[in-house]
Amino acid sequence: MILKDDVVVQTTYENLIAIGASASYDKSIKRNDFLRIINDFYRRDDVKKLAIDQGLDSEIFKNVYVSFRKYCMQSTSLPDDFNLILNDIVSGSSNVTAMFPYFFQHARQMFPHLKCVDDLRKISDLRNPGNWYPDARSMKRKIIFHAGPTNSGKTYHALQRFMNSDSGVYCGPLKLLASEVFHKTNTAGTKCDLVTGEERRLVDTDGKPANHVACTVEMTNLNTLYDVAVIDEIQMIRDPQRGWAWTRALLGLQAKEIHLCGEISTQKLLEELLLTVEDDFEVRQYQRLTKLSHLDHAIESFDNVRSGDCFVCFNKNDIFHITRELEKRGHEVAVIYGSLPPSTKLLQARRFNDPNDKCKILVATDAIGMGLNLSIKRVVFYSLVKSQMNDEGNKQKADVTTSQALQIAGRAGRFGSAFPDGEVTTFRRDDMSRLNEILNQQAKPIERAGLHPTAEQIEMFAYYLPKQSLSSLIDIFLTLSQLDRNLYFMCNVDDMKYLADIIEHVPLSLQVRYVFSCAPINRRIPFVCAMLLKYAQRFGQNEPMSMEWLLKEINCSFEVPSTVTALAHLEEVFDCFDLYLWLSCRFPQMFPDKQSVHTLQMKLDRIIHCGVRNIVQHAEHSEPGKDTLAKQTKVSAMC
Repeated sequence: MILKDDVVVQTTYENLIAIGASASYDKSIKRNDFLRIINDFYRRDDVKKLAIDQGLDSEIFKNVYVSFRKYCMQSTSLPDDFNLILNDIVSGSSNVTAMFPYFFQHARQMFPHLKCVDDLRKISDLRNPGNWYPDARSMKRKIIFHAGPTNSGKTYHALQRFMNSDSGVYCGPLKLLASEVFHKTNTAGTKCDLVTGEERRLVDTDGKPANHVACTVEMTNLNTLYDVAVIDEIQMIRDPQRGWAWTRALLGLQAKEIHLCGEISTQKLLEELLLTVEDDFEVRQYQRLTKLSHLDHAIESFDNVRSGDCFVCFNKNDIFHITRELEKRGHEVAVIYGSLPPSTKLLQARRFNDPNDKCKILVATDAIGMGLNLSIKRVVFYSLVKSQMNDEGNKQKADVTTSQALQIAGRAGRFGSAFPDGEVTTFRRDDMSRLNEILNQQAKPIERAGLHPTAEQIEMFAYYLPKQSLSSLIDIFLTLSQLDRNLYFMCNVDDMKYLADIIEHVPLSLQVRYVFSCAPINRRIPFVCAMLLKYAQRFGQNEPMSMEWLLKEINCSFEVPSTVTALAHLEEVFDCFDLYLWLSCRFPQMFPDKQSVHTLQMKLDRIIHCGVRNIVQHAEHSEPGKDTLAKQTKVSAMC
């Protein structure tokens, strides 16, 4: 017997054809001969190819080899036909590949999915994703690609077509952008609804859906027929985690006219993708509307800042260090980074943009790259190094890419703002030449679009493999999946698998488990992951989650934070509310207090905004490296 993953797997060969009595290989084959044979078997490329053809990836192949070798070495008797094969190999009258049928039989006992590998391969065949959307394929669609840099008017022209159509959908990368289009469209006199993962807002008080909708790209409805669709930031089709959502929208939208907005580096890939579905394709190129100057000197000192400056860095520690230095010099500072709630980002942006506000300096991460309208005169790169996700799904430190640098630098200067012309430079002199090199390079062409296993595909896998965990089903799917790797890549699913493992012991149906595992949370934040587990456990007990229960589990005093640590905790609480709202849109009966949680979340948003101002304004009184400030302020004394 072999113990694997806490399950005892019987590894006898009762199903093999046995001829006569079994005999130990020891009686006819020396130990060293067998080790030589089995090691040679493991190293051979033709054996590895046979294994891959039968659904054994490198990891499974290695595990089976270790187990098979151990079985053979420890067994007191082996089937006669297998002994004969071994003797023939030793004598040179047979090739080591003759062992493969016995090796594969062992593999099938260890990994049951190998017994139905042909059916599973058909389910996980992703080579023609365009065929997943027969309704879209039955239409003659016109695709118009608005290609250009930041501040070139490309999205404006696409949105004009959207607003003036009889029906339309806007698909954006962020809640902020979807919300902005929602407000703009309604202000322009075209009724428009808002749909994000956490919110459904119908503009009609009677609850009748409008003909236009602004949504986050993951929430794109592929079952509705539209006259016009807009897919914003199409270059995110290459995103290692979210790219599948742009691919899905591009191939699956039922719209007569689809407007894509994004970087010119996406053009070749789009041409190739749309050729496979025979859609008409047109490219409209745009140039930047205002001047952007690359300065030839760094600012080098915080004494050299001026109104309209935006410092860009790539971690929170740098943000508060820069803020402290600027506050010491009498500057009021706005702060924007990724984990801040959307409304807090907007409020910080409004302070910075307001000509009557004393706040004239912005400190931000690359979160300003999209989703916010900002009156920036000069972008100052405090650093050029950020954590990037590589092709294997692992984070590593690397210089910002040309695409990222251009997106950020392009925020300087804005048509129709107080600073129509922009400038870009660095804080450190040593970074100047590297920044100019990055900005002057051509952005690398985007070569492939993301794909992702669907709930239906995983459910079909579970039909064949009912005893496998969701995480195991995903692993097997990835192992067997077939892609056209010239056009597509498989998006990273590590976050999904991690969440699936967290809730594996909770009694949930596969469909519910899949939804929970897709929750858009940061798995590196233990507090939020623990809350996901609590939601799942309560769901498994069929107990609805009330506002009273939620407040008890959160156990948070809603006070304006005066330390960075306290601020970070409130951001985590905000994410827990976000998660509740996300789940309530999918399971309204189990998460019934959606409106109450939304109201409290808005209150928390204001508290976080005041906390940011509180910390920023008192930063000059903090010693570097300390996380202590003035005494915490109660909500009743909020700014």
